[in-house]
Amino acid sequence: MYKLFLTLRYLFARRIAYFAIAAVMLCTAMIVIVNSVMGGFLDKIKAKARGLLGDIVVNNNSARGFPLYGEFITDISKWPEIEAAAPVIFSYGLLSFQDTAILNTVQVNGIDLEKTYRINAFKQSLFYEKYYPGSTTLGVQQQPKLGFDPERSPVSSDSPGEMWVTLPADLLDLLAKSRAAGIEDRETVDSGVNVALRKAGLPTLPGLFEVNIEGATDDPSSDDGSVGRAGYFGDPREGIIIGRDLVAFREKDGRYRRYMQRGRMTILTLLPISDGGSVDAPIKVPLRYADDSRTGIYEIDSKTIYCDFALLQRLLLMDEGERADDSGKIPARCSQIQIKIKPGVDANKLAERLEQHYRSYLEKDLPDVREFERNLLSGIRVQTWEESQAAYIAPVEKERILVTILFAIISLVAAVLVMCILYMIVLQKTRDIGIVKSLGGSSAGVAAIFVGYGAAIGVVGAAIGGTLGYLFVIYINEIQAWLIHINPAWQVWDRSVYSFDEIPNTVRTSDFAIIVVCGILLAIFGSLAAAWRAARMQPVEALRYE
Repeated sequence: MYKLFLTLRYLFARRIAYFAIAAVMLCTAMIVIVNSVMGGFLDKIKAKARGLLGDIVVNNNSARGFPLYGEFITDISKWPEIEAAAPVIFSYGLLSFQDTAILNTVQVNGIDLEKTYRINAFKQSLFYEKYYPGSTTLGVQQQPKLGFDPERSPVSSDSPGEMWVTLPADLLDLLAKSRAAGIEDRETVDSGVNVALRKAGLPTLPGLFEVNIEGATDDPSSDDGSVGRAGYFGDPREGIIIGRDLVAFREKDGRYRRYMQRGRMTILTLLPISDGGSVDAPIKVPLRYADDSRTGIYEIDSKTIYCDFALLQRLLLMDEGERADDSGKIPARCSQIQIKIKPGVDANKLAERLEQHYRSYLEKDLPDVREFERNLLSGIRVQTWEESQAAYIAPVEKERILVTILFAIISLVAAVLVMCILYMIVLQKTRDIGIVKSLGGSSAGVAAIFVGYGAAIGVVGAAIGGTLGYLFVIYINEIQAWLIHINPAWQVWDRSVYSFDEIPNTVRTSDFAIIVVCGILLAIFGSLAAAWRAARMQPVEALRYE
């Protein structure tokens, strides 16, 4: 009982102990904040990576792709573990916008849009699909244009006053559905049209559309001279989905300022590769900008476009065809297969089984598969999404561990401070120690007083520090907003630079508990030297010293 009494008495009576508590508190809070923010950043990276892929991916890391993907998908679709599978083609090209000087080098992904929706979170990344559900397609389409009422306001970017505009009827119906669901566009800077609509107290129109000032009607072939009619115009072309950072500029507040209208004509230039590995003549394909995608990873959103799988396969000469010597057919090829599995299935074991199944085709007698195609099949690898993205995830994970370790090493200062303070208290409390021992207190009991003292410092400091760190992480975005309000130069998280709209603010319960326990153990470790010194004191010498 005397141990607890002396421990609490020293804790509250010796104010110098408050410095040790403060040291433990600050170190605990610091590690909670760093670990949570870095951990949240890693979790977001993983979520984004998984959202772009299926649970399992099949590829051979060759620009020429691999054959027999159709047979493979047909076979595995019958497996009870498989929910959906879809082929993808990857290539590179040049993208330009009609009547502009813009030219970008892009990665071109050929996808089956409806199957991709079933496999990953690509649909959630689309802008116009969010506000006009069901309107995004990679099929043949024209450009939607806004209509306006010329009697109320002229359509001009520098005309002041109110502007009355409307969308094609089908898009208005789709917009009404998203509005009824409470979906509002807070991620885009107002266009000139929306500025005018907002000033007039009218609902804004998400996205950027060209205004029909050519005097056209709903029917592009009509020439009755009607002015300002909303509708679809221009040559019908297949659609293309573009990474958002290719069609919009991101402001510091995280919103996008669009500069390309939906349906705008683009020119995609591709370089097909022959079976022999040579590059054929460039192919230029006019396509219409159907939608834009924001995955949240800048390297993807600034360099990637998506078009129809069958179209890209045909343009890159990867579709099925006749051999030059009329000796059979050339099997169609793809670059990757993305697979979604059912919940509860072990992805690693299934990946091994899928790879064995694909490689089994090499043992079959397939007359259309020649040596070239067999070589492509031999390089097949089946990986889980984590394995396929290890080159991106592993460095972030290691950086998180390294930073946490560095801050943990810095936190040893708290242990040293606890040791120094408690050692000073031992020297100052020599008489108390002598009295306790002379009354029958054991060396172990005296040592326990100071170990308990260190533990009490650790419990109080870690509890306060953990609480402060937790609250700081939870409200970290509000704290940053307050700092920006005081001084804009204090903005730490620039949304025009970082992929995510907000600083990660999730605290893992397991990590939090481990950090708090480590804070307590750190204080106990710091008390061992003082406890050892107190235990070695002899009662006669201690009292004589006094």
